[in-house]
Amino acid sequence: MKRVLLLLCDGVEILEAATLYDVLGWASESGSETIDVVTAGLRTPVRCTFGLPIVPDRMIHEVAAEDFDAVAVPGGFGEYGFYEEALSDAVGDLIRRFNELGRPIASICVGALPVAASGVLEGRCATTYHLMGSQRRDQLAAFGAEVVDGPIVRDGNIVTSTGPATAVDVAFGLLEDLTDVTNAARIRRLMGFPTKDIADRRG
Repeated sequence: MKRVLLLLCDGVEILEAATLYDVLGWASESGSETIDVVTAGLRTPVRCTFGLPIVPDRMIHEVAAEDFDAVAVPGGFGEYGFYEEALSDAVGDLIRRFNELGRPIASICVGALPVAASGVLEGRCATTYHLMGSQRRDQLAAFGAEVVDGPIVRDGNIVTSTGPATAVDVAFGLLEDLTDVTNAARIRRLMGFPTKDIADRRG
């Protein structure tokens, strides 16, 4: 069995979090290996973008990176308080620990910013939300990342991406990391997605 920690900061983007949860859930039910997804936040309930409440399984202070095989970091909206929690010391400490252990860190859209704020992207290639001016990419660069103009960018154990539209490919890429290419392709097929080469879109 594999275990994935899904971080849910206040203001989290619903589509991004749900896509990660759903793809890994399908994989657990119909794939080659059980995958236990545990959600964690700094409060309960977490209020997603547009106000949807979600009750996380754990509080962040109750979890340890050593107990998980990977961490997933969906992005969110600043207007709904995402950066207040996502850039907190508690989130940064946890991300740094996953990196120290060399375990996969999969982020979507502005989920790259808390990853970068933790310091683990300094001098490494990454991307983030690219529309509405380049504010978020400027922030990413300010945290020391080398910004790459690509939809999905992988540098070692860390994956970053440009927006909600990349959520499916990031989720399947994480599934491939946790299991294998054949299993990820099987779940893609069962969910009705084209079975394209995931690696081609990692930048």
